[in-house]
Amino acid sequence: MPFEAQVEKSITRQVKQVFPEHTNHIGTLFGGYALLWMDEVAALTAARFSRQQYVTVSLDRIDFKQPIPEGSIIELIGRVARVGRTSVQTMVEIWIEQVSDGSRVKGIAGTFTMVAVDEARKPIPVRLD
Repeated sequence: MPFEAQVEKSITRQVKQVFPEHTNHIGTLFGGYALLWMDEVAALTAARFSRQQYVTVSLDRIDFKQPIPEGSIIELIGRVARVGRTSVQTMVEIWIEQVSDGSRVKGIAGTFTMVAVDEARKPIPVRLD
């Protein structure tokens, strides 16, 4: 499969709603939940890219662009940005969707570096099919 097609096929989307238990003291999405959800999407994106197990090795610049209020519908989107010998770098964005009209704005964006590992959790080469 051509590289671009492999990247396109691995795009991962998750839709969630922000409930009170996900918010901080001012009623917006707590950053820890955002990072947890983004890390899950990054791992799934990498796994879908090469059908291997991955672990997170680094988070590069996470930009919290907009507060995400309680009750918001959010969509997390992961896309492969770069591939190394044992790593896959994924871009993950959280989009905030207005319930009333469906308009969207980017709330958070970040880059996650995931490393392919074997059963012993040792780094292995990324498979490019």
